[in-house]
Amino acid sequence: MFRVIKNILIGEPLPNKKLSKEKIPVWKALAIFSSDALSSVAYGPEQIIVILTYAGLTLYGFALPISLAILILLAIVSISYSQVVRANPGGGGSYSVAKNNLNETMALIAAASLFIDYTLTVAVSISSGTDAITSAFPFLKPYHLLIDLFVLFGVLMLINLRGIRESSTVFVFPTYGFVAGIIILIITGVILALTGHQPIIPPESLRFSFDAGALFVILRAFASGCSSMTGVEAISNGVTMFRPPEVENARKTTFLMALILGFMFGGISFLTVHYHLLPQSGQTMLSQLASMIFGRGWMYYYIQIATMLILYLAANTSFNGLPPLLALLAKDNYMPRYLAARGERLAYSGGIVLLSVVSALFIYAFRGNTEHLIALYALGVFISFTISQSGMVIHWKREKGTNWHIRAVVNAIGAVTTAIIVVIIGITKFIYGAWLVVLFIPLLIIVYRKIYRHYSDIREQLRLPKEHYGKAKDIPLGKNYVIMPISGVNRMVEKTLAYARMISSDITVLYISINKEDIEEIRKKWEQWNTGIELKIIYSPFRTILRPLANYIAHMRNHIGPHDFITVLIPEFEPKKLWHRLLHNQTGLYLRTYFHLKYDVVISVVPFKLKK
Repeated sequence: MFRVIKNILIGEPLPNKKLSKEKIPVWKALAIFSSDALSSVAYGPEQIIVILTYAGLTLYGFALPISLAILILLAIVSISYSQVVRANPGGGGSYSVAKNNLNETMALIAAASLFIDYTLTVAVSISSGTDAITSAFPFLKPYHLLIDLFVLFGVLMLINLRGIRESSTVFVFPTYGFVAGIIILIITGVILALTGHQPIIPPESLRFSFDAGALFVILRAFASGCSSMTGVEAISNGVTMFRPPEVENARKTTFLMALILGFMFGGISFLTVHYHLLPQSGQTMLSQLASMIFGRGWMYYYIQIATMLILYLAANTSFNGLPPLLALLAKDNYMPRYLAARGERLAYSGGIVLLSVVSALFIYAFRGNTEHLIALYALGVFISFTISQSGMVIHWKREKGTNWHIRAVVNAIGAVTTAIIVVIIGITKFIYGAWLVVLFIPLLIIVYRKIYRHYSDIREQLRLPKEHYGKAKDIPLGKNYVIMPISGVNRMVEKTLAYARMISSDITVLYISINKEDIEEIRKKWEQWNTGIELKIIYSPFRTILRPLANYIAHMRNHIGPHDFITVLIPEFEPKKLWHRLLHNQTGLYLRTYFHLKYDVVISVVPFKLKK
């Protein structure tokens, strides 16, 4: 039954040879890797206005200069990341660049920054998507958090577990539908602005007031607007997911994404200032803009529904960017190794589930509040930007290929620019939530290092010494002592005893009694059965079988040779139906878990299958 449900939800397992067919062309890659960046126009320009108008309207006029600065930054970062793609065809983005050109610490900082950024991308995208739909349908506001979690686990996680090809097919149409809707909105709005009676930039939208306090607000508005830059690096993390030629297709997708994002971000910023839009409780600025241009007709609802979908699907950028990065970290022993394994549908299932769970924790902790989540946003990604660009400067200097000076200068400009943004975001957003990111990054690095140290310790302990090679036949043979705890005399015990006789001639059958009245009865049944093996009985006045059994094993371990083994055989019946397990005490499972963790003994379960 479990397998049937799993196949319905996730799909039939795929063989390894299907992996080549899971690679995606540019038109699909643009949808699944760029949905985060493209969708940010739904909240990026708005966040600039929100911050500028906190203390009144005297700083409103800085909205367009800030937007222009972000567009310039987008151009610099996009060109820089097209070079990251070329230099690291194996994917991994900032982490790979830092590992190959800087040092371990910088690589782990990049990995930690991206982990935080990707999980926040999912949280912000889903929360913003719900904001968009509740703007159009206010009766859904009380269910905001439930909608967030349903979309995360019931839609995004399941679709991504089905594999890359299916997720890209599902997500491509809403992405292009949103892009088409926003382009129509911008073109229509610009035509109305140029042909209408209202000034192109109204005087009330050109209010400037500057002092030391204003500088902080302007920089904070710029930092919030930089949330539109998140997702730019995702393509460099997933180069291996493109169809051949992978590098050229990934670079082409990077430039297409930058052009479309730049046009939409610039257009929405211009129209927002043209209509002098202000923050409204319960309604996004994009909703206000669509209402002003199209009225509350079908095109308005198309924009709102398309925005909801693209914001939900923007989280898919993380589902395609983080799992491959986690796989690289796992291969380098900084994350659990199972994260490097592809699932039955050839996707990195472990990474997908981990991303979903951590993102859900962020959504729940902040109650799906987009403004509060965005306060944590962007710092991580700009740290990774800075590290990758710095590493690329060293890469070009070492490689010294054709025009390496020009390429190094491009990356150096990117490194300096993004480093300045890190400082701006860190200072202006620190008390509003960025301190959490500053705290999480070193904590994640500590986790990475502990995992690496653990795997190193295991490797050292399991490594076969050179002097042991060629001497396998000389390993001294010890004796196998079998301990068989029983709860009664029955067919399950009979089967276990038969197996015990196959593997050892030294068998101890142990009955631990928690009731003195039962001792005589079990002794009598054992003697009537006449197995030829002595039954050892231990009375446990504290009503536990675990401690007496553990003491007996520890006592035996002290009296056997160094090459001898102790095997604990646990008789256990297997119910026919899964729900039947709820009706039985899981003593066998508890014993297996305890002895595996505590003692150097062999634990084996001898199953007895029930037929009804």
